Amino acid sequence: MKTDIILAGVGGQGILSIATVIGKAALEDGLFMKQSEVHGMSQRGGDVQSHLRISDRPIASDLIPLGNADIIISLEPMEALRYLPYLKKDGWVVTNVNTFENIPNYPAIESIMQAYEAIPNKVILDVEDIAKELGSPRSSNVVLLGAASPSIGIDFAKLENGIRQIFEKKGEEMVAANLKALQAGRAKRA
Repeated sequence: MKTDIILAGVGGQGILSIATVIGKAALEDGLFMKQSEVHGMSQRGGDVQSHLRISDRPIASDLIPLGNADIIISLEPMEALRYLPYLKKDGWVVTNVNTFENIPNYPAIESIMQAYEAIPNKVILDVEDIAKELGSPRSSNVVLLGAASPSIGIDFAKLENGIRQIFEKKGEEMVAANLKALQAGRAKRA
């Protein structure tokens, strides 16, 4: 088993929380894991990305080579496109449809969606709307994780345990809301 994941988004969207949940689930599953992250200007709406490598064998590098990512999980659709050179030919892109226009020459959403037409394996969801419907607008990142979960290669129950572990300090209500978001995202993928 080996899964190479690129997580992408903009500062404050919860990309690193997704990485933590996946990491905890991988460790619970007895898997090896390496992570590399870049979040330079993330506090000011800059890009955030993380390479997450999971395997049942030791992993030499924390960086994913070009053309080797199994999945790109992105909370911002243009950020996902930025990392397409890393995606395997049969890899998946799971992204939010909502843009975070943090640069002056941000492309029109129509041109972004046109670029997605060439990607054979994709899931594009309005995770913010799904999270709002659940009454938990801040859990859109976890909705996205749920939608990506079939491609990650880790037992769903272990992802749920990862949610419990990282949100338990915030109370049982927060845990329940994020578990609901994870399950809603998974249901949208089915």
